[in-house]
Amino acid sequence: MLPKRLTVLISNQQAGVFFALVIIFIISCFLSPYFLSSFNMLIISRALAFVGMVTIAQALLMIMGELDLSVGAIGGLCGVLGGIMMIDMKFDPFLAFFICLVFGVMCGLVNGLLVTALSLNSLVVTIGMAGVYSGLNLVITKGLAITGIPDSIGFLGKGVYLGTPMPFIIMLVLLFLIAVVMEKTPFGRYIYAIGNSAAAAKMLGIPVNRIRVMSFMIAGFFSSLAGMLMVARLGTAQPSIGEIWVMPSIAGAVIGGVATTGGVGTLVGAIIGASIIAVIQNIIVIFGVSPYWQSVVSGAIVVLAISFDSISRRYIKKEE
Repeated sequence: MLPKRLTVLISNQQAGVFFALVIIFIISCFLSPYFLSSFNMLIISRALAFVGMVTIAQALLMIMGELDLSVGAIGGLCGVLGGIMMIDMKFDPFLAFFICLVFGVMCGLVNGLLVTALSLNSLVVTIGMAGVYSGLNLVITKGLAITGIPDSIGFLGKGVYLGTPMPFIIMLVLLFLIAVVMEKTPFGRYIYAIGNSAAAAKMLGIPVNRIRVMSFMIAGFFSSLAGMLMVARLGTAQPSIGEIWVMPSIAGAVIGGVATTGGVGTLVGAIIGASIIAVIQNIIVIFGVSPYWQSVVSGAIVVLAISFDSISRRYIKKEE
């Protein structure tokens, strides 16, 4: 039998993960005098913004019992397409930005239709589609960056308002809106119902396949938005954009209390989980550790988080 307080903490993972974030933040302040500087806080919040948008999308799908491993590839492909439209095709930057968001939604639509219409596993489908999107990226760019992105959209990626990076503000606004949708609308309740049992949801008259497709489209939107904001941030369309977003997005969602089996978790919790990863990665950089270790850390965190998720839920069932 677990102590009652520990059982409560484990069962309320959102509160627990927030407490963990506070502890890690305090420890980081002692580890480095540079951690709490305003400049470093800008770096953390800006980095979190891009991964955070993808984490929101991933958490939404995971709550529904699905997974999308193509989110990074969609962001990268949309980024280079946006660069081509702005530079080679002379499109208005904001029109190109909008078109790329629509294209990202269409990529999500393709993923959703493949999963639902063909009754395929989302993990398998999105692994394959990630290869398709990444391959198209390289075919189009030949691995070369597209430079000269107009400064007119630069403020979306580089701008700071009231001491806060614009991408972070955009992420918070979208998080609030989608969290309200999940909490207050039938769409959100349907997603939780499908995650708990798709068969039972169908019996209740919930349009399961339609909700699934819409969720993948939302994931495509968030991925393309993150990709285009990164282009605005860098001033170039790099073919490598989005390559490192998949693992942190899964890790952040799981750490934040999103069940790997679906039906449990919140988007706010997922962002808190992503914040923990962002802080840890920032400390790694401050101490001069090779950035390649970030992938090692992200992978290890995924394994540990999934293990803790599985073990904690077993204990909770026994306590009940």
